[in-house]
Amino acid sequence: MSTTGLDVFDRSVNETNSWLKSLMEKLATSDRRAAYVALRATFHALRDRIGPENAVHLGAQFPTLLRGVYYEGWHMSATPTKERHKEAFLDHVRRELRGEPGIDVEKAVRAVFEVVWEKIDPGEVAKVMDMLPAELRALWPRLASAD
Repeated sequence: MSTTGLDVFDRSVNETNSWLKSLMEKLATSDRRAAYVALRATFHALRDRIGPENAVHLGAQFPTLLRGVYYEGWHMSATPTKERHKEAFLDHVRRELRGEPGIDVEKAVRAVFEVVWEKIDPGEVAKVMDMLPAELRALWPRLASAD
């Protein structure tokens, strides 16, 4: 049964739901909104860190609906940010959470990165990881680091 009447949108809604379900499992929560907020905040911090050209390449891998979330509010001229240390990156995510209570920031980032690793081409993930300093690469799943 079609939700929107357009296959492309219905497919994107289904893919987005799959991403959120996976993230909720990794976060051990039934709070769909918290999973979405964690996903959005992590996407924005990563997008801002890797610079415009790389951000566009990564964004192209996401389902249409998530691509919109990823690009929401983006100011290309303010990127890339220079976070080299884990705490600085986690602070960026914390700011993106806009005071959302009850989210363990590091756990959320690791869970989002794991879902990204599972859902998009591993070669694309490897390219993103290669751009990051060691402390930020360490937030990705070990499996991703092994390739």
